[in-house]
Amino acid sequence: MKAKIVTLDNKAAGDIELSDAVFGLEPRKDILHRVVEYQRAKARAGTHKTKTRSEVAATTKKPFKQKGTGRARQGTLVGPHQVGGGKAHGPVVRDHGFKLPKKVRALGMKMALSAKQKAGQLTIIDVLELKNAGTKGLAAQLKQLGFEKPLFVTGAQVNLPFAQSARNIKGVDVLPVQGANVYDILRHKELVLSKEAAEALQQRLA
Repeated sequence: MKAKIVTLDNKAAGDIELSDAVFGLEPRKDILHRVVEYQRAKARAGTHKTKTRSEVAATTKKPFKQKGTGRARQGTLVGPHQVGGGKAHGPVVRDHGFKLPKKVRALGMKMALSAKQKAGQLTIIDVLELKNAGTKGLAAQLKQLGFEKPLFVTGAQVNLPFAQSARNIKGVDVLPVQGANVYDILRHKELVLSKEAAEALQQRLA
């Protein structure tokens, strides 16, 4: 399929041939859901932790004698039933990630790109670069292009003035092509690819 290329000033800059195998698939919610869950699980820190009874700093002396006090017998101060005692079956430091086949991850990426193309929310821009950083100027250009919450995917190297201009605009993110992922594509309203990024994604996923 053919797609139009525009500039940041919303002027025509030619056409690009997009592969139907990458941008023309019928999106499947189950595949997209699996890939997003995989990404979010891997992003979890997993550093939550509570102390068990063996880790609580306290004396091991019997709190009081077994008989004659009228109280329930106790053998420790660090049991889970005691105030300040260890936690039974509490969270431990662990990795929440799980394995997902590479082919499924690649398919999810294709379907995310196809979903944006099908919804008319994919734009190809010739070059995502600015000579000088300026948030006000870039915001005006985005308004002219009709973008509300775009994700910009640039070439392998992100243009620093462009990234600096975009980072203060709410809802706008900039990623290099190697950082493009399903979760970020789906959570933004528009996907904006540079010509270099579109060609690189096709080469990687075809």
